[in-house]
Amino acid sequence: MNRKTIAKLIFVVLLVVIGATSASAQDQLGLDDILAPGEDSLQIPFVNLEIREPATGEEVALSLQLLLLLSVLTLAPSIIILLTSFLRIAIVFDFVKRALSLQQVPPTQVLMGIALFLTLFIMWPTFTVVYENAFVPLAAGEIGVEEAYREFEGPMRIFMYRQMEDNPDTIRLFMRMGNMPAPVTFADVPTQALIPAFILHELTVAFRIGILLFIPFILIDMVVASTLMSMGMIMLPPIMISLPFKLILFVLVDGWTLLTQQLVASFGGF
Repeated sequence: MNRKTIAKLIFVVLLVVIGATSASAQDQLGLDDILAPGEDSLQIPFVNLEIREPATGEEVALSLQLLLLLSVLTLAPSIIILLTSFLRIAIVFDFVKRALSLQQVPPTQVLMGIALFLTLFIMWPTFTVVYENAFVPLAAGEIGVEEAYREFEGPMRIFMYRQMEDNPDTIRLFMRMGNMPAPVTFADVPTQALIPAFILHELTVAFRIGILLFIPFILIDMVVASTLMSMGMIMLPPIMISLPFKLILFVLVDGWTLLTQQLVASFGGF
């Protein structure tokens, strides 16, 4: 018996076994157990897939509140980045990395991690108020989603306004562009104008700090470049010589500690 004959016999045996198994399974289930396409075909044991219309308006409102809550959770990263101190800290750290002419060290992930934890440190009093007045009562069922939103909005608005209290020009800008009446008090400033004003203010402050950080390192670059030109070493990149001097200066003045201290102090309350 050759290999082809053995392979054909094995194939025939497999077909017989599969046919017998399927026939016995059909005998056990019966024809009544085979459901026709329709609503009954969607039934799953131990799982109720019954679809019904909301009985009352309260159920509709609850569904909309859950949808709103899921939308807020989806936008949580953007809220943390734009409505907290994270934006200013992250931009300043990136300026420091560029001023030092560093490419890979420290990695961007490390800088963003430091900015995140500094944000938690700065925003901790605000987050504590939001947690105690909004999240805890909402989880206990004492307040609704609307009231929890107001309790969340209040501390965040106060934090954003405190950063622009000395220079409310950005608030005036967005109020004027939105054709809104001039506010008498802080409560009259709508949130839709306060948030973009805060973002623009943070970008401006971060760039101002970045310019001040660049000045001493630019001076080092200019001195090194002038020295190399006077020595006739035109082909030697100045950054190769200036980088060690920049790092020595940054380490001697304890740059990371000084920078972190001034960044935290710039938000007030520290």
